[in-house]
Amino acid sequence: MSAMVLVIFSPRQHIELVTPIQTIDPDSGKQSRDWFDQTWQALGCEPLRASGKVLLLDKIMGVADALGYTLLSQDDERAQEFARHCLQAVGSMQVTVDLPGLAVTY
Repeated sequence: MSAMVLVIFSPRQHIELVTPIQTIDPDSGKQSRDWFDQTWQALGCEPLRASGKVLLLDKIMGVADALGYTLLSQDDERAQEFARHCLQAVGSMQVTVDLPGLAVTY
């Protein structure tokens, strides 16, 4: 069984990132949340909320948007890294990152 992250960039652009993760390791969740913290800052992402609060799901959307469709569809190493951390951060085998809808579901 594989795990999958679907990232929707627009009605015409989406990418399915299938990764060979068999199970979600609960201990890896913190490491993946830390990865999103660091990557969010490194990419210069901005808060989505007027309050300035940034939640984990906001970071997932921001990082997906900053990496972009082109990079995630052409750079398998970066795409797999994003997918792995996304799955582990939320503790689910399937995640949908809907950028136009501003939602992450799992």
